[in-house]
Amino acid sequence: MTESGDHGAGLTPDDIDELARSARDGDRDALESLLGTVRPRVLNICRGVLPYSGDAEDACQEAMLNVATKIHTWGGRGRFTTWLHVVAVNSARTTYRRLKNLATPTDFEDGTHDRPDPRTTSVIAGTRLDLLEAMETIERDHPQFVEPLLLRDVYGLPYDEIAALVGAPLGTVKAQIHHGRKLARPLLRGDR
Repeated sequence: MTESGDHGAGLTPDDIDELARSARDGDRDALESLLGTVRPRVLNICRGVLPYSGDAEDACQEAMLNVATKIHTWGGRGRFTTWLHVVAVNSARTTYRRLKNLATPTDFEDGTHDRPDPRTTSVIAGTRLDLLEAMETIERDHPQFVEPLLLRDVYGLPYDEIAALVGAPLGTVKAQIHHGRKLARPLLRGDR
């Protein structure tokens, strides 16, 4: 870390893993440095899921709190940044759910509610609301498919990293992603 506060400059993945190990083992200075280093990455992940910067900032803040309080759950087998990806994606999805639950429909004179169709709204706004809605739908009946599918198709993580991260055999992860894609396709096309 430089004196100017440029936390992440020049840190290799091995450096970040070492910093995370120290933080996990109780080194408060290492934790502070780690949080400063990974915050831009976490914010970018959240921005990839949530269309509005304020919402992404909220999700990022939640993710950073989760990193700080749950770093002891990182097993150290895989890269810290892979674990971080899951924490950030889960925080973004939690923020999306919270915002969705808080949203109130517009009342018209006849008493009906107008709730925008997330499939058409997302096309117009260029967001990933359609994907988030699809993942919410799939998660109700098939929660085991959602995380591997997001990690592979949204964030492009390699199959072996996903397998290590979710603690499942490589073949199982590939099958989960395949089945998750089959479930997601009609939802993303609007064939509900």
